[in-house]
Amino acid sequence: MTTVELNAQIWHDMAEIADSEQLMKQLAKYLKKLVAKKTDPTLMTKEEFFARVDEAREEIRQGKGKRFSDPEEMNAWLNSL
Repeated sequence: MTTVELNAQIWHDMAEIADSEQLMKQLAKYLKKLVAKKTDPTLMTKEEFFARVDEAREEIRQGKGKRFSDPEEMNAWLNSL
């Protein structure tokens, strides 16, 4: 399906539900989620995630990681961020 066809299908489907306030509310809620997903800078692909994991492993191998002797020490460090 081309972008033009997809656009036409979306507008057609929206026209079908336009007379239902409940369906329009559901659509608005879903669209907000989609927009938030698109603009969320914390989202990443699976490849990006595993690349970051590999990078972190390499940093730890090089001694750049942090070590904590107990959970309180770790929590204190996290709270300082």
